[in-house]
Amino acid sequence: MNRLARQIKSYWQQLGSVMGNEYRSIFTDGGVMLILIFALLIYSTVYSLAYAPQVLRNVPIGVIDQSRTSTSRSLVETFNTGPNTYVAYNPTDMEEAKQLFFDREIYGIVYIPSDYEEKLLGGQQAVVAIYCDASYFLMYRQVFQEVVTSIGKTGAMVEFQRLIAKGANIPQAQATTQPVIYQAHNIFNPYLGYGTFVMPAIIMVIIQQTMLIGIGMIGGTWREHRLYHTLCPPGRRRMSTLPIVLGRGLVYASIYAVTSCYILMLHYRMFHYPMNGSTGTILLFMAVYMAACIALSIALSTLFRHRESSLLLLLWTSIPLLMLSGVSYPREGIPDWLYYLGQIFPSSHGVTAFLRIQTMGASLPEVFAEIKALVILAVIYGGAACIGTHLVIKRETDSCNNN
Repeated sequence: MNRLARQIKSYWQQLGSVMGNEYRSIFTDGGVMLILIFALLIYSTVYSLAYAPQVLRNVPIGVIDQSRTSTSRSLVETFNTGPNTYVAYNPTDMEEAKQLFFDREIYGIVYIPSDYEEKLLGGQQAVVAIYCDASYFLMYRQVFQEVVTSIGKTGAMVEFQRLIAKGANIPQAQATTQPVIYQAHNIFNPYLGYGTFVMPAIIMVIIQQTMLIGIGMIGGTWREHRLYHTLCPPGRRRMSTLPIVLGRGLVYASIYAVTSCYILMLHYRMFHYPMNGSTGTILLFMAVYMAACIALSIALSTLFRHRESSLLLLLWTSIPLLMLSGVSYPREGIPDWLYYLGQIFPSSHGVTAFLRIQTMGASLPEVFAEIKALVILAVIYGGAACIGTHLVIKRETDSCNNN
């Protein structure tokens, strides 16, 4: 029992020494502070401000009206009634419209042929051509939906009037022109906002990436200047690896607990993102997610020999990891081998779980699979961090003894 008590006391002493040393390393290094403390706040704010409008509105289009009749003018007016598009130009021919299109003055072209009214009123099928800029999917979506909806309403109204003229009563004409009435309810993202869609995933990736880079910078600095052996408190010749990893992890967890509270409590309210998850579920998830990210970061930090290595090697991985999470591109479209590769990163599980909890209001049992995967990753990477730290300290100690 005395031996166990002495061991616990020793661990507490070592833990305190490591945490004090880690705090000093962070708060005396401007670059590390910028990455670990301010990067999450800066990136989340900048991205949220960029996506603040949420929905793309007032996309300019051009309309070539070769018919020049009251019927065609009524159709053109409908393109201005919705919030998504407006008629910015009325080019006289397709060549002029193409020039406006390639100059990015307009993002869609509607071509109304000269026989539009004749066919429409004569009971024939009138053809209206639509050209949309598919190189920018948000522009394409807004232009295509608005124009097609307007044309569809116009066609239904013409058919309705035609049926009334033939002697049909109003209910019969309505049933023929609109046989099915539907109501659309946008669940979880009622305004179809792009920021609401993408920002939760971006925040999770930012948390992981800033940890990887910031902790990697500290690890590279220690390796470069051979400072790992200074973790050992005065009066001790050796130190256990577990208190080093645990102490460092608690320091990073305390820092990210503060910044994450700002993100989840103030930032989410400022930008009106959905907050449908229960507090307990969010806290448990964030604790497990940060544990997995910290363990991975410490494990990788033992591999860097120079301070800049983490920045050079990890900065470019942010976008691929966001894509592998299944947010920017559906999981069903990702090759299986690439999808399973992404599962070794905490962000892949974290993005899915966070979206389901915070945006969709999922309960703990509904995200148990993702939390379980994060726990497994935390244990695996925690073990790798202990092994890596032990090998680095041993190598550094042996080098100092030889010299």
